[in-house]
Amino acid sequence: MTIKNVLQKIIRLYLSPVKSARYVGVKLGNNTFIADKHHWPSEAYLITIGNDCAITEGVKLYTHGGGRMMRQKYPDFYSFGKISIGNHVYIGASSQIMPGVTIEDNVLIASSSVVTKSVPSGVVVGGNPARIICTIDDYIKRNIKYNTHTKGQSKEEKRKVLEKLPDNAFIKKKEMIYES
Repeated sequence: MTIKNVLQKIIRLYLSPVKSARYVGVKLGNNTFIADKHHWPSEAYLITIGNDCAITEGVKLYTHGGGRMMRQKYPDFYSFGKISIGNHVYIGASSQIMPGVTIEDNVLIASSSVVTKSVPSGVVVGGNPARIICTIDDYIKRNIKYNTHTKGQSKEEKRKVLEKLPDNAFIKKKEMIYES
């Protein structure tokens, strides 16, 4: 490891996750939350993230991959894909975004999703590979009844509210159905 690489790693340790992203070249909009100091790809400058986004814990964004397999036949092979993330996008924990993907505005990506194709505006996607689950409007209609109105409260205040709520005030998933 070169002295330059060591110095860069040290500098990144002391930067916030947002400043760390900007330092490595990610183009960031305003009011975007990044949960942790990502291990950004070496071509982080190929990533653009819009305004009011949330990149949660453990999300990975890839700008290249698979080149090693091609180099047996094409020794100088290397291919890249830009990643573009629009405004008001939430990317759930441990999701992976593949090279060349565009995620348009107002999108929710469920945790642990693998996004291999571009995503249109106004939808919820999830799975491996990620698929459209519903629209954002449908998601809101299904979940608004679970709003606890605790955003901005302290941990103690929120705990008091949540411990007093009846079971039907919490999200509960239905049982899976076997389809043959």
